Amino acid sequence: MSQRSKPRAFNRSSNQRRALLRSLARSLVMQERISTTEAKAKELRPLIERLVTYAKKNTLASRRLVKSRLDDDAAVKKLFDSIAPRYGDRAGGYTRVVKRTRRGTSDARKLAYIAFV
Repeated sequence: MSQRSKPRAFNRSSNQRRALLRSLARSLVMQERISTTEAKAKELRPLIERLVTYAKKNTLASRRLVKSRLDDDAAVKKLFDSIAPRYGDRAGGYTRVVKRTRRGTSDARKLAYIAFV
């Protein structure tokens, strides 16, 4: 019997998890490359891919939808004006997760970069 896949919980309640992913998405759009844990980067990837796909449509409805997900006017403007036009003819795969070494950390977390391709 196949099991359903659950999203990573990050030891947070659902509203805290949504706020965490929203904050990471906003940071990624504004800085175009962020460093975080590998699990958070992998969980962020589908959200960002979906937002870029909406931004490529460049309609009022998609702009409002992305605004509701990011909740930041500057990030929405940058996503629609500079990031989405780069991927006009690309079918998907707008982000890349690159694993980092764990030098200088005192715990066992795996670090990674997530960046736009």
